[in-house]
Amino acid sequence: MAILNPEHLLEQAERLIARPRAGPPRQVDIRRAISSAYYAVLHATLTAAADEFVGVSLRSDRRYGLVHRSVDHRALADLCAEAVRHHTSPRFARYSPDAGFGAGLQAFAAVALDLQEKRIAADYDPMIRVRTADARVAIDTARVALRTLAAAPDDRRRSFLALLLFRSR
Repeated sequence: MAILNPEHLLEQAERLIARPRAGPPRQVDIRRAISSAYYAVLHATLTAAADEFVGVSLRSDRRYGLVHRSVDHRALADLCAEAVRHHTSPRFARYSPDAGFGAGLQAFAAVALDLQEKRIAADYDPMIRVRTADARVAIDTARVALRTLAAAPDDRRRSFLALLLFRSR
């Protein structure tokens, strides 16, 4: 399986907003850069989940692909909205860490939500005009989010990823 490297998505985003020889970057390029920043966070999260529950050594296994493809944008948004709350809803609380997700995963979740909203606006809202600075902020915050996810305590990150993959009832 060819895993999308989140850093490559961020490098692509930077190329899209690089100043052309004449004039500012085109709106389509700035919008795609914002979208790529979000997708870097999404794919890093999906890869972390598949690595955790299938295994890094099984990345070419079909089950790895199944896990990677089983999460949609809404599931990530719903979990992130729960993670940023100080008190999780009963639906999530039973399977959340006793001490909560912690400041790191809360920060990650807040960035993921923000980038998802910006991606939706950049991809679908014909009325907005985005600036290169908007894309730069999205790229930089995505990089911080990736480091934050990787640095989260293992038990909290595992709980977060399990809640992403498995519906609580």
